[in-house]
Amino acid sequence: MVISRKPLHVIATIAIAILPLFSFANVSNDSVKKEAHEVHVATDANHGEAAEPQDKKAKVDAYIQHHLQDSHDFTFFSDEKEGKHYGFSLPVILIDNGLKVFSSSKFHHGETVAEVDGNFYKLYHGKIYKTDTAGTISYDEHHHPTNAKPLDFSITKNVVSMLFTSALLLFMFIGLAKSYKKGPIPTGFGRVLEPLILFIRDEIAIPNIGEKKYRKFMGYLLTVFFLIWLLNLLGMTPLGINVTGNIAVTICLALFTYFITQFSANKDYWMHIFWMPGVPVPMKIILMPIEILGTLTKPFALLIRLFANITAGHVVIMSLIAMIFVGKNLAADLPISLGLTLFISIIEVLVAFLQAFIFTMLSSLFIGMAVQDHHHDDHH
Repeated sequence: MVISRKPLHVIATIAIAILPLFSFANVSNDSVKKEAHEVHVATDANHGEAAEPQDKKAKVDAYIQHHLQDSHDFTFFSDEKEGKHYGFSLPVILIDNGLKVFSSSKFHHGETVAEVDGNFYKLYHGKIYKTDTAGTISYDEHHHPTNAKPLDFSITKNVVSMLFTSALLLFMFIGLAKSYKKGPIPTGFGRVLEPLILFIRDEIAIPNIGEKKYRKFMGYLLTVFFLIWLLNLLGMTPLGINVTGNIAVTICLALFTYFITQFSANKDYWMHIFWMPGVPVPMKIILMPIEILGTLTKPFALLIRLFANITAGHVVIMSLIAMIFVGKNLAADLPISLGLTLFISIIEVLVAFLQAFIFTMLSSLFIGMAVQDHHHDDHH
């Protein structure tokens, strides 16, 4: 059966361009309205015709902010006129004088106060606060909430995305391992995975870590590469997911690299940090704090690079789509917006792979610097 006479790559390109458009519908309209109201207080009569564009810009700004943030529920799309949300709730797990487990549907997208075992909780800007029965939020002089926050271990949208990606990785690699039992050549989807695994081994692990020691770290390098890559690709779907654009996630990934590097390091690595060979004693003392600081700046560069690139990509695409809603001339704005969105979306597919590659490459480089044997003469 012929689906289309168009070449497959043309169809795929159009699909990639359209996908981000759907992500505009993934934010609760009620929460967007609230934030828009807070960002731009109701415009009075003195503003005249500027009121409507200002309101539109506030809504778009709120949409982008909510798209970048984590959420306690999945909202596929919302009907603003009827006030209905289409999606599903996620479990809320709090520790507050005991374990509290309930569905995020109790919050009704932040509209109502959830009562659990005599305690009252309110969802406000993605965070859960303890309140009274009326859901009162108190503020300090900088307009920051002062209400107590319970320990939140909820299964949020980002957590679900990571669990799904982890399950997908397990499924793919267990299937690949089983296919090797049948013969030296993998079958099915394993044929796609094998070149990528060989690429990580031959182009990243062996050159940076060395042929003798690379094998021990291959598991981590493969895991971090495929996890970041799949999460980046998942972020381009209409599900409105932004996991690698969450700085908490990138901090955890960078900490894994940091601890693996430090705990795998040999005596030469530590000698170069605390007592640099081949330099006079005064220089050894001066270089020591600089080298210690260098061990911390490397993972910091890792986490900021991944976080900033992915976040920037999401913001640019959402802003380009927003041209359709903010602009006054739809006939002129629509083709420009779609054209630029298509261009950036194609670049983002490349960036999704590139950021996973760079993170894995630098991780292997840092590990290689820590485990390699250094041959040097200490001249006094």
